[in-house]
Amino acid sequence: MIRRLGCLILVAGAVIAVFLAGNFLYGWNASGPLENPRTLVIKSGSSLAMAAEVMESEGVIKSADAFLMRAKILGGSEPIKAGEFKIPAGASNAVILDILQGGKSVQRLITIPEGTPSIIVYEKLMAEELLRGDIPVPAEGSILPDSYSFERGEPRAAVLLRMQKAMQDTLAELWPKRSPNTVVKSPREAVILAAIVEKETALARERPTVAGVYSNRIRKNMMLQADPTIIYPITRGKPLGRRIRQSEIAQVNDYNTYAMVGLPKGPIANPGRASIEAVLYPAKTKALYFVADGKGGHVFAETLEQHNANVEKWFALRRERGEM
Repeated sequence: MIRRLGCLILVAGAVIAVFLAGNFLYGWNASGPLENPRTLVIKSGSSLAMAAEVMESEGVIKSADAFLMRAKILGGSEPIKAGEFKIPAGASNAVILDILQGGKSVQRLITIPEGTPSIIVYEKLMAEELLRGDIPVPAEGSILPDSYSFERGEPRAAVLLRMQKAMQDTLAELWPKRSPNTVVKSPREAVILAAIVEKETALARERPTVAGVYSNRIRKNMMLQADPTIIYPITRGKPLGRRIRQSEIAQVNDYNTYAMVGLPKGPIANPGRASIEAVLYPAKTKALYFVADGKGGHVFAETLEQHNANVEKWFALRRERGEM
């Protein structure tokens, strides 16, 4: 009788142990309490215990203690990472730990369009509330326009550094491959002329031809006469919002290419890769002039007589539209 009772106790104990072990495993892989996806921020230097407390308080897991116990036995040994993580609805303890250890944090993008002046790059970075820290206005032409990922709480200086490194890497790649037909003598000159090309046309197909026109004018020691170079000293590259005045066309400074021969002293914007390539590989053209065609592009001319006729057509179109 005693022996039989002992066997029953052993069997009961084994059943209970199996039940507890199954429950332990089930709790690790079972769906969690989150009803909707949400982001979870783990601060730098947080331990797994600190993260568990945050997750319990925000309803990501049911119990910090249970999560920690299971994580120590069933989870991997890799440390968790800081950052902002997207936790899916119903995520299990196992899935959550995998997300935190894998470091697959939420990536956000900040986009710098081609031709953006540095003052606007600065304002855009400073306006991004998820970044931290102060930065100076970056040097004009030092940024490569593109979309850049960043994480919540990342220093603005780090994002700016990536933008500037992208420009440095692009110039390092393109400059050695430049065409012998280019007129620029250094990577800096390439950026200066590319910024003008960038501001003169929004059409990708026109960039090499516009670069070819300016290259021809430089070879002939002619003034570039690019309107955006008049605007830059006035607004630092921001839109002028009105027509250029005759007094501004005649203004003598280091940027106004209506009052000087050659390139301005620095870039007037941050040019994109395509405009830099256009300057380093300009189209072979005899054109020396261009004017808007009224359709978003330009019409090019080899002689001043042809150009003046094209200008008259442009003015007539503008009068017809009520713009003059």
